[in-house]
Amino acid sequence: MKNWYVVYTKPKWEKKVAEKLTEAGIECYCPLITQIKQWSDRKKAIEVPLFNSYVFVQLEDGNRNAVFQVSGVVRYLFWLGKPAIVKDGEIEIIKTSLSAPNLSDISVTSIQVGDRIKLETGAFSNQDAIVQEISNTYYTLVLESLGCVLKIKYK
Repeated sequence: MKNWYVVYTKPKWEKKVAEKLTEAGIECYCPLITQIKQWSDRKKAIEVPLFNSYVFVQLEDGNRNAVFQVSGVVRYLFWLGKPAIVKDGEIEIIKTSLSAPNLSDISVTSIQVGDRIKLETGAFSNQDAIVQEISNTYYTLVLESLGCVLKIKYK
């Protein structure tokens, strides 16, 4: 059975790695978005990766080492000590979303200290929180409305 995995690439190598993986016969997906870049003398629409340094590859677990034959591939993205597997439905959602008409400016950013977030699940769902600390294994969130600090373990 083939799964979608996330390959971490060298910075700015996403499109090159996707091209080389395709040439090697490995099914891959590098979601691209169009952005308008401003230079001193002109504006130009260019395609940039939606996720910096990430390319999705679909292959069987036993063939995962094949991606390292392509220059620019650094490693797999891991989650809980195992290579992260992305569901087929999630890949389809990305493809569908990017093909939507009237797509405006999109960017993907990670959570940083000081960010305001809304908790979507669990005992504190629908609560607003401020990210106070991020470590390798947990987030510390301040729930101002409840007057408490929440420590969420994620590893």
